[in-house]
Amino acid sequence: MAQQTEIIAIINSGVSFWRLMRPYFITAAMLAVFSFWLNNFILPHANRDRLEFENTYINGIKGFTERNIHRQTAPGESIYFQSFNNRDNRGYRFTLERFQNSQLVFKLSAETCQWDSLKNKWTLKNFKEHTFNGMDEKIRVGRVMDTTININPAEFRRRVTNVQTLNYMELNDFIEQETKQGSGDIEFYKVEKYMRTSMPFASFILTLIGVALSSRKVRGGIGVNLAFGFVISFAYIMFMQVSSTFATNGSLHPALAVWIPNLTFSILAIYLAIKAPK
Repeated sequence: MAQQTEIIAIINSGVSFWRLMRPYFITAAMLAVFSFWLNNFILPHANRDRLEFENTYINGIKGFTERNIHRQTAPGESIYFQSFNNRDNRGYRFTLERFQNSQLVFKLSAETCQWDSLKNKWTLKNFKEHTFNGMDEKIRVGRVMDTTININPAEFRRRVTNVQTLNYMELNDFIEQETKQGSGDIEFYKVEKYMRTSMPFASFILTLIGVALSSRKVRGGIGVNLAFGFVISFAYIMFMQVSSTFATNGSLHPALAVWIPNLTFSILAIYLAIKAPK
């Protein structure tokens, strides 16, 4: 239409550029809804089979390398492992603490803490138990003790990529649970959550940029506009990846990191749209 000067004729007839954009925005809205539904409900279910195959036959069980592990297992209760071996489900230098009204009321420590899959309990070896009642303290020392702790060794085998298998509601619940437990990968999970909502919104931005660029008749034919469109799309994707990295490895808030590319390219889109009718 632009090469045949039809866009100029439409604008000169009194039709505004924003009225011309209406069918494109309707299509972009349909694509955005489909993208949101696909990213939050269809792809997570499809990723379960893919990741299960990769973890079983390609990646295998990798060693858990995190040290000085802190988890909140319940309100007022937290645990600590100096290290954890997820191959034999054994933790070292274990500590469990319970607080009431910001006061320590119970402390349990052990040299090792191993999961017993038959009993569904943890076995502590060389443990020491402290019970506090005001100024009074009772100490119990032993060699072996079975106890129940509100944590499962499967959590130490969970890869951050497994978050891709969760739908929108499951992801929100998972982030809330991981936040309470003090997970170190919480920023990555939030980036995944906000990206699922920001990517559909990009349909409107890129549509506006595309129509604004292609509506102008330029020398060299449509090849120039196509090349410029590919450059902008590549820049958007690269900008998204870079800003997401700052959120997971830096101090940038995940929501801000994910939406910065949309905000930046929105300004570019509005500028191009204003200049397009001229």
